Amino acid sequence: MLRSPKTPSDPRIEAAGPAGGHAEGVTHDEFRAAMTRLAAGVVLVTAHEPQPDPEGPRGEDIGMTATSFLSVSLDPPLVLVSLREGSRMDELLEEQPVWAVSLLSESQRHIAGRFAMKGRVSDRLLFEDIAFTRGEVSGAPLVGGALATLECRTEQRVTAGDHVLVVGRVLTAGLPTTEGGPLTYFKGRYRRLG
Repeated sequence: MLRSPKTPSDPRIEAAGPAGGHAEGVTHDEFRAAMTRLAAGVVLVTAHEPQPDPEGPRGEDIGMTATSFLSVSLDPPLVLVSLREGSRMDELLEEQPVWAVSLLSESQRHIAGRFAMKGRVSDRLLFEDIAFTRGEVSGAPLVGGALATLECRTEQRVTAGDHVLVVGRVLTAGLPTTEGGPLTYFKGRYRRLG
């Protein structure tokens, strides 16, 4: 286990306090700037919000771009995604145990940008011109042309600061295309690998 060289009696911790940034003295801007140097793959997390009335319309598809996504375990197959606490996706996955992930290709930058917008239009309009199939298990959209698709069932939720870590067991895995490379996120921009 890594330990910080600072101890609770360190005056820098007490001086920083809540108003000065994180307890260890790192400001939000410093932390954000440092983490932009970590290249990450880009995925689209999707879920289907069922309609409460079975006789009513189909329900709604929800999507969210994420760069905090990783493989956790091979046996059993587990993945982890980090969601902003209280976000629409966080609230939906608290109620809906099955969801999907599409690992975006470098040609799908427009999809990543569309689902990452703040103050965006309804998800129904965002999905309107995107080719996708529905997952057999989750019913969630699986993006056509993605490098890989996964359907998952939530195994565990862990609150971590202002985010919730959702650990999901992978129920299905598909490889829609082998063309192109992954879409990555580095220094605040979507990029191609290489």
